[in-house]
Amino acid sequence: METRTRWALLIAGAVVLVACASPKLTDDPAVGRAELEPVFPAGYGPDPVLPEPERRWFPTVNIAEVVGWGPGEQPTSGQGLVVSAFARELDHPRWLYVLPNGDVLVAETAAPPRDPEASPGGVRGWFTQRGMKKAGAAVASADRITLLRDADGDGIAEVRSPFIDEGLDSPFGMALVGNRFFVANADAIVEYGYDEGDLRARGSGRRLAALPAGRNHHWTKSLLASADGRTLYVGVGSNSNIAEHGIGEERNRAAILAVDTTTGAARVYASGLRNPVGIAWNPANGELWTSVNERDELGDDLVPDYMTSVREGDFFGWPYSYYGQHVDTRVQPQRPELVAAARRPDYALGAHSASLGLTFYDHDRLGERFRGGAFVGQHGSWNRETPAGYRVIFVPFADGRPAGPPEPVMAGFLDEDGRARGRPVGVAVAGDGALLVADDVGDTIWRLSPSARR
Repeated sequence: METRTRWALLIAGAVVLVACASPKLTDDPAVGRAELEPVFPAGYGPDPVLPEPERRWFPTVNIAEVVGWGPGEQPTSGQGLVVSAFARELDHPRWLYVLPNGDVLVAETAAPPRDPEASPGGVRGWFTQRGMKKAGAAVASADRITLLRDADGDGIAEVRSPFIDEGLDSPFGMALVGNRFFVANADAIVEYGYDEGDLRARGSGRRLAALPAGRNHHWTKSLLASADGRTLYVGVGSNSNIAEHGIGEERNRAAILAVDTTTGAARVYASGLRNPVGIAWNPANGELWTSVNERDELGDDLVPDYMTSVREGDFFGWPYSYYGQHVDTRVQPQRPELVAAARRPDYALGAHSASLGLTFYDHDRLGERFRGGAFVGQHGSWNRETPAGYRVIFVPFADGRPAGPPEPVMAGFLDEDGRARGRPVGVAVAGDGALLVADDVGDTIWRLSPSARR
C-alpha cells in the first residue's frame, strides 16, 4: 500500500474515532452522575490493581464536549452537604488561594500561546488541537488574578476586584510570605507587595526566578511556601507524555523545585513526577503532599493518577517506570538504576481522572469526618472509554496517612448525554471552613458547605 494511501486511511480512522467518541455513561457514580454513592474502580487506594499495558494504533480519545451550566443547574453534593455558587461569570478560573483575612484569589488563566515550531504536528497535533477545543481548553488566557470578598458572610462574593491584571503570563500558583505575594507564571515566579485588606497587589511584579518554559506541554506551575517563608516549592510538569521529545527537554521538569525566596536560586527537590499540580502541607505531620497526573496511552486503567507524600530526593519513576518500578517499555534507552530507586506513591486516584486540585481540611465547619483528610479536584479524562473524574472527592486520613476509601462530595459535572457542564480544578478551604472549587469551563467557583439538615 502506498504511503499516502496508508496515511489517508489512518487519518480517516482517526476522524471516525473522534467523531464517535462521545462519553459513554454508566450507572457508576464515579463518572460524575447525580448519585454520590462511594463506587470506585480498582485503580484507587494504597494498593491499586494495575492491569497489563495496552498498545493501540491510535489512543482512545473520549473528550466530553463542553456545554456549560443551564439555568438552575449546579453540581450535586454528598450527604450532609450543599453546593452553592460563590462567584459566577469568571473567565476560565483554574486555581485558588485564600488570604489570611478570608479574601479569595482566583487565577483566571489558560495555556499560553503555543510556539508552532514546538507544537506537535501531523495527526497527533490535529488530535491535540481538536481535543483542546472540544474540552473548552483552547481559549485565550485572561492573564488575571481576581480578588473575591464575601464581606457579609452569606457565602456569595459581592466584592470583585482585579488584584493583578497586567504583566501576567498564564498565572497559576500563588503564595503569600509576610507582605510579599508571589505568582507563578508559565515561565517565571514574580513578586508583588501586599498588605492585609488590599484590593490590588502593589508594584509591577519583580522577577524572582525563571521557570522551565519553551514547549510547555504541561504549563501550570503551582506554588507552596514553607512555614519559615524561606522556600517556595514549585510543581512543574513534564514537556511530554513519556519524554518523546528527548530527555534534554525535561531539565527541571516532572519535578517539584525548591526556590529560595531571597536569591531566587532553584534546585530539584523531588523528581520523576510526570505532572505534580496540587501541592499542600499535611497538617498532621508537616509533610509535603502532591497530586500527580500520570502518563497516557497504556489503556483505560493505566496509569493511575495519585497523591503522595514527598521527601527531598525522592524519585517516582517518570518516564522510565510507573507506579513504582513498573517499567514503561516505550521509553528508550532505559535507566534500570533509576527504576530500581523509584518510590511507590502512597495513594492511587484512578487512571486518567486528571486529579489536579489538592487541599487538606483542618477545620470543623464540614463535620468531624472531614477533619485531617484531603479533598481532590478531578478535572476529568480524555484517554478513557468510560469517563473518569469530573468530580471532587474526599480521602480520609488518620495519623497523617490515608485511612479508607474515597468519598465523592461534588459531582454532576457531566450531563445525561455525557457532555461537560463544568470541570473542577483547584480546591481550597475558605476562611469560614467551606470548601471552594474552581470550575474552569463552567466559569464558576462553587462552595460546599453543611446542609441545613446536618
